[in-house]
Amino acid sequence: MSVPEIVLGIILILAALAIIVVVLLQEGHDRDVGVVTGGADTFLSQNSARSIDTFLARWTKIIAVAFFVLVIATNIFMFMTNK
Repeated sequence: MSVPEIVLGIILILAALAIIVVVLLQEGHDRDVGVVTGGADTFLSQNSARSIDTFLARWTKIIAVAFFVLVIATNIFMFMTNK
């Protein structure tokens, strides 16, 4: 394996871990869970949760697109170097 292949592999692993972390940080969409657990949501906490959720959703999309572009670029690079 050459140095560019190793670097691209490390970047792919970091991008995959970033997707996993961002997805796990997002909250579920079950609205009645607060009632079951006894957590009362105030108006301000609901708005801050929405802004955090939209931020995480946006970054999930950005990281996912970057991951797929990186995978395609890596495959093209591997194909071109093995010819």
